Amino acid sequence: MRPETCHLTENLGDFFVRAEGFLHSRPALHNTPLTVLEKLRKLPGGEAIVFGWMERGGEVCATFYLRQSARLSVTPLSAGQAEVLAAYLAGLGRSLAGVTAEHDTAAAFAEAWHQRTNAAPTLTQPLHLYRLGTLTPPEPRPAGRGRAVGEPDRAQLIRMCSEFVTAVGEVPAVDADSWASSRFADRHFTFWEAPDGTPVSMAARTSMIAGMVRIDPVYTPARLRGHGYAGAVTVEASRAALAAGAKDVVLYTDPANRTSNALYQRIGYVRITDFAVYDFA
Repeated sequence: MRPETCHLTENLGDFFVRAEGFLHSRPALHNTPLTVLEKLRKLPGGEAIVFGWMERGGEVCATFYLRQSARLSVTPLSAGQAEVLAAYLAGLGRSLAGVTAEHDTAAAFAEAWHQRTNAAPTLTQPLHLYRLGTLTPPEPRPAGRGRAVGEPDRAQLIRMCSEFVTAVGEVPAVDADSWASSRFADRHFTFWEAPDGTPVSMAARTSMIAGMVRIDPVYTPARLRGHGYAGAVTVEASRAALAAGAKDVVLYTDPANRTSNALYQRIGYVRITDFAVYDFA
């Protein structure tokens, strides 16, 4: 019998008491659960999420959470631990729509879940995770300037986020009515402006947690690409994160987008690991 034990709670406070130290121990790698859970802590009464952790020898060795969409997110596991978690959740009769995790963890859990439930896994989204090394502004610098987005920019910001959501196929859509409950509402945005003051690109950063800030999203309208705006605005957002005291500045990329991956490497981001999203039939 393996020594790991799994625990569940619907109480976010209880979960943080047990798991916060573990999540803070590797903030770059744990950036997604940290930001998701921090938002829930600041805005209680929103989405109902089931929280869980795995212990070995009385110490937390992994955490996970299950959203209303029945999607599981989990911190890195060994293959044996993935089997333990799959057996635990299947034994509780839990239904899963998919899993998001570090690449090898996601693959191991998807296979273990398939063996337990016969639900066929499909890899739907591979991801690269980058961490900022030495920030290197691009040369030549595009015309214009970066600036923090403020309340007077709200309508323009919502329009650009709506364009971004449409461009990448995210759901739900974003508009003025849904803004407050969207994933963008608690972000700190930066615009890159053309010399005439027109915003031509945007980047956002999360609030700092355990010395970590994630850059997300970065967006330039298709008609304005190819001028270096995305690199310039990402540098400005990254610089703001460092000025706020961040020790880990991270971002995710689509491996299929060679342009963005090359761009982030040029300005100082270093790939540290891969993630994967699986759907279960």
